[in-house]
Amino acid sequence: MDHSHHKASPIESVGSVHLQIDSELNGGGISPTIFEPQTGSVDTKTSSAAPVVRPSVRAPEKKLTLFALRLAVLEKAASGIGTLGFIWATVVLLGGFAITLDKTDFWFITVILLIEGTRIFSRSHELEWQHQATWSITDVGINSFRVIKSSSNFVISSMKGFFRPVLKSRIGGSRCREVSRGVDETSRRNWNEQRGPTRTWTSSEVPLLPYAKWMFISKNVSKLLYWLQLASATACVVLSLIKLVLRNFGDAEKDNSDKKNRGSALIIFYSCALAEALLFLLEKAYWEWKVSVEKLLESVNKECEFGDSGLISIRRFFYDAYSKCINGSIFDGLKMDMVSFAMELLDSNSPDEQLIGARILRKFATNSRFSQDTLQKIGINLLVMERLVEMLNWKDPEEEEIRFSAAEILSKLVGNKQNSLRIAGIPGALESISMLLHMSRSNGGACDEICDRKLIIDNENYSSWSFNQIGLQILKKLARDHDICGKIGNTKGLLPKIIDFIHADERLLRHPTATPSQVVTVKRSLQVLKMLSSTSGSSGKQLRKEISEIVFTISYIRDILKYGDKQTELQILGIEVLTSLAIEQEATERIGGTGGVLKVLFGIFLNDGIPENRGHVRVAAGEALAMLVLESKNTCRLILKLGLNERLVNALKVPLLRVNAARILRNLCAYSGEDCYEKLHGLVVASPIILEAIMKEENKLQEVMIGAASCIFKFLSPQESKKMFEKWGLDLGHRLFLILNEYENPSIKVPSIRRYAIELVIWMMRDDTRNIRVFKSLGMETELESVMETTSELESFNIFSGTVGLCRHKLSMHSLIETAMELLRQET
Repeated sequence: MDHSHHKASPIESVGSVHLQIDSELNGGGISPTIFEPQTGSVDTKTSSAAPVVRPSVRAPEKKLTLFALRLAVLEKAASGIGTLGFIWATVVLLGGFAITLDKTDFWFITVILLIEGTRIFSRSHELEWQHQATWSITDVGINSFRVIKSSSNFVISSMKGFFRPVLKSRIGGSRCREVSRGVDETSRRNWNEQRGPTRTWTSSEVPLLPYAKWMFISKNVSKLLYWLQLASATACVVLSLIKLVLRNFGDAEKDNSDKKNRGSALIIFYSCALAEALLFLLEKAYWEWKVSVEKLLESVNKECEFGDSGLISIRRFFYDAYSKCINGSIFDGLKMDMVSFAMELLDSNSPDEQLIGARILRKFATNSRFSQDTLQKIGINLLVMERLVEMLNWKDPEEEEIRFSAAEILSKLVGNKQNSLRIAGIPGALESISMLLHMSRSNGGACDEICDRKLIIDNENYSSWSFNQIGLQILKKLARDHDICGKIGNTKGLLPKIIDFIHADERLLRHPTATPSQVVTVKRSLQVLKMLSSTSGSSGKQLRKEISEIVFTISYIRDILKYGDKQTELQILGIEVLTSLAIEQEATERIGGTGGVLKVLFGIFLNDGIPENRGHVRVAAGEALAMLVLESKNTCRLILKLGLNERLVNALKVPLLRVNAARILRNLCAYSGEDCYEKLHGLVVASPIILEAIMKEENKLQEVMIGAASCIFKFLSPQESKKMFEKWGLDLGHRLFLILNEYENPSIKVPSIRRYAIELVIWMMRDDTRNIRVFKSLGMETELESVMETTSELESFNIFSGTVGLCRHKLSMHSLIETAMELLRQET
C-alpha cells in the first residue's frame, strides 16, 4: 500500500497533530488487535438527519376486538329493546290492561316475561361463568370454547360432551425448538403435564353442589346457561309469532274505553319481544359463523404463531375484550392489545394467568414480526421488568415454564443497551440472573481443600441446562456495557459460577456423541468471560485480577486448548481470554506459571497441520504469546527453555504467522535479561528475513519487523554487524528516513512504526559511527525535528484497550528523539 501523503500546510503544521486513519485494514487483511487502538466508526446511514420511519405494527388481535365490538352492538341493541318491552309489559299491559286481557294473552305475556327475565339474568352472568371456565389452562378438552359456542349442527355431539367426563389433553409451547435455544424435550413434556394440587380452588373446577359434582362445576354451568338462553330466545320467537299472526286479542266493546288500545299495546309488546329475540339469535348466528365456520380464533392464533397452547390465550383475550365492550362503552375493547393484556396477566396472583401472560410475551418477544413493538412496550414499563426479574427466583417445578419464559423475555430485552441499563439498575437483578446458573460448590470442605462443583437440580425433570444457557446469554448481552461488567464482578458468587461452566474434559471436547447443549454452555461462558476480561478502566483491571485469582480459570482454559482441536471456536475464545488477562502483570505470571499453557499455545501457533480455514486460531495463539512475553522476564525465560528459537525464526517466513512471530521475537530479546545472551544470540539468523521485510513490505508487517530488528540486532557480533551493513547499510538507512518522512503524523494502524524506526536509527549510529554521516546526509535531523512536533500519546503505549493506552513504554518519544539528535551532533 502506497503511503504517499502530502506535507501539511504551514497553517496546519502549527500547533496541530494529525492521525493517519486509513480506510483499509493493515497489510494482509489483519484485523485490529490489542496492539493498536480500535476506534468506533460513524454509520452514515443512521446518522442522517432524515427521520427514521418505523414499520407499521402488525396486530392480529385487532380482528378480535372488532369482532367483540360488533357483538356488543347487537347485544346492547337486543338488551335495549328487551328492556323496553319489559317496561311496556309491566307498566302498560299488566298495569293498564291486566283485568281486560284475554286469558291466552295474559299467559303468553307472563311466560314471555318470565323467559326474558330469566334470560336477561342468565345473560348477565353467562359471560362471567364462561370467563371463569377459561381460567384453568391445564384442562382443555372437547368441552372447550367451540363446544360451548357450537351451532345447532353439533347439538348431539355437544350433549354427549356434556354428559361424559371431561377429557384432559396436554397443551404447551412449541413442539420443536433447537438446542441452541436451550429447551429440551423432557422439559417441555414436563411443562405440559397437569399441574399438581394447590392450596386454593381452581375456579373452573369448583363443585357448586355436594351431589353430581361433575355436572355443577362452573364450566358446565356456563354451557347450561348458554343452552337456556338459546331455548328461551327460540320460545320467545315462537310465542310472539303465534300472537302476531293470529291476533286473537279478543273483541273490544264500543262503549268500553278500557279495551280500545289493548290490541295496539299487545302488538307493540309482541313486536318488541320478537325483535329482541331475533337480534339475540342474530348475534349468536354471527358468533357461530365467525367462530365455528370462519374459525376466527384459530386464524388469529395462527397469525400470532402461538401454537397449540396459544388458543387458550386468544380465548381469554377475546373474553376480556368482549366483557369490556358489554360492561362499559362499546369502544372500550378496542383499546386492548395483546401485549398490554399479557403484562396485566403477568402481575396477577393466579399461576394460570401468569403463565398465559408469560407465554404471550415470550412468543411475541422471540418473533421477528412482533418483537420490536413488544420489547419497546416492556422496556418502558419498569414494573413489568421488575416482575420478570422477580420470576427468575421462582424454583417451584410447577412454575418452571413461567420462569423460563421470563428469562427468555429478559434475554431479548437486554439486546437493547437502554434496556440493559434499566435491568441492571433493578436492585437484586444480577443476583436473580445468577440464580439461573445451576452450579455451585458445597461449603462443607476443610479449609485446605476445595469442594467439588456440582450441578444444582431442583427436580429430576427440571431442565437445568436450559436455564444455564439462557442465564449465560443474558450475562453475555449485559457484559457489552463496561459499567455493567463491573456490577457483574461485584455480584457475590457469580464469577466462580461462570468459570465453572468453562470446564470441559477430553470426552466432551473430542467425543462425537458429546451433548451439544453442554458445548453451547461452555461456549457462552467463555464469551462472557472474554467480555469481562476485556473491560477497560479500573473495573476491567479489578475483573482481570479476580478472574485470574480463581484457581481453576487458567487450568480450565488449558484443557480447552489441549483437547479442543475439534472445537476451534472454543479454542479461540479461550486464547482471547488469556490475551486479555495478560494485560495485568500478575495474571501474566500466573498464566506462564501454569504448567503446559505456553507449550500448548506454541503447539497451536506452530502447528502446520491446522487447515487454512482454521488458521485464525494460530493467529490468536500468536497474539496471546506476544502478550505473555511483553514485559515478563519469567515468561520469556520459560519460553527460551522450550528451545523453539529455530521454529520461531522459520515462522517469520509464513505469511499467516510472521506478524506475531516478529512480536514474540522482539519481546523475547527486549525482556529476557542480559544473562540470556547465549540463547538469544541464536535469533540473529533471522536478520536477513527481517531486513528483506523492512525493505519490501509495508504497514503492519513493516512495523513489527522494524521493532524486531531494533532488539535482535543488539545481539549481533561486531563481525556480523559489519557484514550486514556492508550489504544493507545505505539502503536500510535510506529506508528508515523514508518511513519517518512518510509517516509525518502518528498512524492508528501502525502506532509504533516511528518509535521503532528511531530505535533502529539510534542502534545503527551507536553500532557504527559511519552511519551518523549517512543519516546527516539524508537530512535525518530535520526529519526528527518534524517528528518531535507531531508526537502523540498514541506512540507511548505497547497495547490498547479500545482507545485507552495500556503498558506505557519506559522511554518517551521525546527522549528517543533527543538521544538520536545528540548522536547526530557528535563529531565523527
